[in-house]
Amino acid sequence: MQLRQNNLRKLSGRTFDVMIVGGGINGAASAAALAGKGVSVALIDRGDFASCTSMHSSNLVWGGIKYMESYDFALVRKLCKSRNHLIKSYPSTVQEIRFLTTVSKGFRYSPRYLWAGTWLYWLMGGGFTRRPRFLSPSQIEAMEEIVDTDGCVGGFEYSDAYLHDNDARFVFNFIRSALDHGCVAANYVESGGAQFEEGEWVTQARNVMDGSTFEIRSKVLINAAGPYVDEHNALTGQSTSHQHVYSKGIHLIVPQLTKSKRVLAFFADDGRLFFVIPMGRRTCIGTTDTRMEGPEVHVTDDDIRFVLDNINKRLSLTRPLGKEDIIATRCGVRPLVVNARSSENRDFLQLSRKHAIDRDAASAHLSIFGGKLTDCLNVGDEIVDEVRRFGIAIPYPNYRWHGESPRQVRDEFFHQAHLMDLDSLTSEHASEKLSARLWRRYGARALDMLEEIREDPRQAEVLIRGTEYLRCEIRQAERREMITKLEDFLRRRSKIAQVVRLEDIRHSPGLREACDILFGDLARDKLEEYFATLGESYDSDVLSTTSHADNPAHSETLRWE
Repeated sequence: MQLRQNNLRKLSGRTFDVMIVGGGINGAASAAALAGKGVSVALIDRGDFASCTSMHSSNLVWGGIKYMESYDFALVRKLCKSRNHLIKSYPSTVQEIRFLTTVSKGFRYSPRYLWAGTWLYWLMGGGFTRRPRFLSPSQIEAMEEIVDTDGCVGGFEYSDAYLHDNDARFVFNFIRSALDHGCVAANYVESGGAQFEEGEWVTQARNVMDGSTFEIRSKVLINAAGPYVDEHNALTGQSTSHQHVYSKGIHLIVPQLTKSKRVLAFFADDGRLFFVIPMGRRTCIGTTDTRMEGPEVHVTDDDIRFVLDNINKRLSLTRPLGKEDIIATRCGVRPLVVNARSSENRDFLQLSRKHAIDRDAASAHLSIFGGKLTDCLNVGDEIVDEVRRFGIAIPYPNYRWHGESPRQVRDEFFHQAHLMDLDSLTSEHASEKLSARLWRRYGARALDMLEEIREDPRQAEVLIRGTEYLRCEIRQAERREMITKLEDFLRRRSKIAQVVRLEDIRHSPGLREACDILFGDLARDKLEEYFATLGESYDSDVLSTTSHADNPAHSETLRWE
């Protein structure tokens, strides 16, 4: 945790060009864009980075085909271009995937009408992806035996994209890029509000971990607090032309339902889109779209029943999915932008995930409303333009702040990995080759891991048995990823907590050693904190590396990551 401690000391005692409150996708992309172009930036989040809306997405990077029904063609065009840009910029992480959609008899639109809509969608995306095609019920059944085609009158297949890794990891990589370019960021630091004094913002900050308080000074203040933007604006006395309404979405993670790498899309009983999304050796199903009064949400029995009822009606399973099949859940709010000064007459379900930036020129304050992962590069570029308008110098305006490392670096990594036969060390139950996974997650920093493995082959061992995470990855996380709580690693820097049952995590050999690497003398306290938060007890006897052979609680499902 040395990185966090060092950054905490740097946050006070100087004046930054820009201070960002919130480390979700909007704040992370803004920090990466500004820092990459030479602006001095500070960023804080009262929880971990990407610990709110940005870790509860569907992992889809899509142009918003559903917004065509409400004729938001300009938004769809913009999001399709953003999707294409992300695919080109992050080819290892953001990848094209096919969507297969079935239409039941009696639905409000005919399948051919919807199919025509996919062609318009494809054209609005510049023909960047594979072409859509119409499917008969027999073709659907031949492609996906798991789909129940009784009552189906046809369907179609089209392309969008998805995140190969988890959403929170994608967001953190923007934070890491910002850190690499001089940003001073710290998680678990809460803003108590800010005052504009003599041409500077003074933010009252509190270290959530020990309660200590300090001030952060900046010329510009950016409120990127996600669903809490309105709350923070109230603390700073900001009046804005936009505000949020909230939509709750949930997903259930269950054992792998189909081995095909495509998204199955359905229309739920109430007409809402409903997805079955591949997630390695797991499947993610959902979602709901429930209006909420505030950003604090949780999964209810009704939510689970809605998802399970709809999926069991539309898939031909050996046995229906039940609550016992749920490995993990996702539950978060989508902050949707509405005009603060007029009533919103549109159907709530038709509100889009567009973003809006409110600007207060007099006090150099920006508020970022709404947004989604697909639109993150646009947000970063727009924030740079807004900060420039406040008179902040942009030293390197042409610097490309996003994207994977240059092709030459990639080729060198894979050349070295091939020469040392790295892929022969891939875990038996891994979902992809080791070299591909290390490059996607760490980019140029993966070269350092190759050196560690050459020096000590033990660094290539899977440490937390049943997952894909190597000892050298956990060492990297300790040094460079600001792991403050165990959940930060298990849920956000990795996806272990999303694909491995809690009981299996608790009994996993190697977990204690991983905590020793991450937290040193605080390892036991961090383990107890993690399981206590989840209402579970901690038993150190089951976490030793020697207990695996005699451990009846170890499950094959632990290998599914």
